[in-house]
Amino acid sequence: MKIAIAGLGAIGGLLAARLAAAGHTVSALARGATLAALREHGVRVRSAGGAETAQPIAASDSAAALGPQDLVVIALKGPALIDVATTLAPLLGPQTLVLPAMNGVPWWFLAADSRASAAAGAEPLASVDPGGRIAAALPLERVLGCVVHLTCSSPAPGVVQHGFGERLIVGEPSGDPGAASPRTRAVCAALADAGFRAEASADIRREVWYKLWGNMTMNPVSALSGALSDAILDDALVREFILRTMAEAAQIGARIGCPIEQSGEARIAVTRELGGFKTSMLQDAEAGRPLELDALVGAVHEIGMRLGVAMPNIGALLGLTRLMARRRGLYPA
Repeated sequence: MKIAIAGLGAIGGLLAARLAAAGHTVSALARGATLAALREHGVRVRSAGGAETAQPIAASDSAAALGPQDLVVIALKGPALIDVATTLAPLLGPQTLVLPAMNGVPWWFLAADSRASAAAGAEPLASVDPGGRIAAALPLERVLGCVVHLTCSSPAPGVVQHGFGERLIVGEPSGDPGAASPRTRAVCAALADAGFRAEASADIRREVWYKLWGNMTMNPVSALSGALSDAILDDALVREFILRTMAEAAQIGARIGCPIEQSGEARIAVTRELGGFKTSMLQDAEAGRPLELDALVGAVHEIGMRLGVAMPNIGALLGLTRLMARRRGLYPA
């Protein structure tokens, strides 16, 4: 496949390097220090064991220079996509697919499902797609949903440190109760060729909400406290706050066709098994990068407001983290 990656950070870098190594024609849309690093030595990937490989890929700061693709992978942080989405048109041919490998609630989430639209409306979420600019630039019919279950960091431009996990879940935004669609199968095959554990989902929206339910609390709490995951869960008061917040998010999910069957305690037990780790939002806060707060918490709060759900804990988490981020210049005033 001819594949362009928009966003050569941690996840985007790992996808680019592995897909190129598997024989796909991969290019990257990048700028600044990242673009310079890619042109000098390609993507450098460090494994958990310390080994490093370098994979050359084409890179440009111009979508027009890269041209139409079979697949465009969007691995940007939510705040960056709002401005970048309208520049991606030169990458989109008649059959080009768009695969957002991003955290949190995506721009297409409510419009893709009749249950969600009936309950909360199909209007774009102002928290993740103000004015519907992303939906206009990247229409639903091009999109495949994707949920990323792996950890990566980017210690330097063009450098990726792979932590743990290989799982990528892909599916049609509106669901696919039968066999995976041909385009889902094609993307999963490409990802499997690249060494990922690629799975086709019959209900990708539910997978999105399940992951969000698990990480919408740990990320902002870690950014607020500066603590690793194990220390957060060891504090009984904080743990109870997290469980109350998760219960509110589960209530919202049930109203929009994304029920949660696991208990909050069971989900926390899974997180504990990973040991003490630094969340992506804490990494961003320490590096002075904008926080992905809207996709992880703001959108949940906005959907809950549309539904009329009481959310004292989600509201407190959003308000406190937003205030901290604004004081540090990590969230727009």
